[in-house]
Amino acid sequence: MGALDFIGNKSSSGGVFGALIRLILRFFQFIFAITVAGLYGVDLHAAKQAGAYTDGKWVFAEVLAGLSAVTVLIYGIPFFKSYWAFGWDWVLFILWTALFGIFGKIYIPAHPTPKQGGIIRMKHAVWIDLINMLLWLVTACYATAIWFRSRGGRTMHTGRATV
Repeated sequence: MGALDFIGNKSSSGGVFGALIRLILRFFQFIFAITVAGLYGVDLHAAKQAGAYTDGKWVFAEVLAGLSAVTVLIYGIPFFKSYWAFGWDWVLFILWTALFGIFGKIYIPAHPTPKQGGIIRMKHAVWIDLINMLLWLVTACYATAIWFRSRGGRTMHTGRATV
C-alpha cells in the first residue's frame, strides 16, 4: 500500500482533497501557535528580567501555544489519523476561546498611544488568538465529521448494528 493510496482512502481520511485541507489548516495552526508564543513570551521575558511577578494569564497563553504546536507536530506524523483524537481538537478550541476572552476583555477596549507599543502588540495578539480559536473550531468540526463518517453507519452504543 502506497502513501497516496492511504491518503486517498475516502472512507477514513476525507481523500486527497481532505488531506490537503488538513495539511493547510494544521500548517496555519502551527504558525499561529508559534506567533502567540512569541507575542506573549516578550512580556514574560520582560517580567523575568525586571524580577516582577509572572502573571498566570501569560503563562496560560504560553502553555496553550506550546500544546497547540506539539499537537500539530504529533498530528503531522505520517499515517496518524488525527480524527481519532477529535476530542482533543475540541479541548484546544475551548482553551483558545478562553484565552481570547481573557485577553480580549483586557485589550480590545484599550486605546493605546503610539508610545504604548506593548499594548498595541497585545491588541494584535488578541486577534491572533481569535484566528487560532477559529482554526481549532474548523479542524474539530472536520475531524468529528470524518470520525462519524468513518464509522460506516454503525450505532454508537455497541458499534455492531448498521444504521
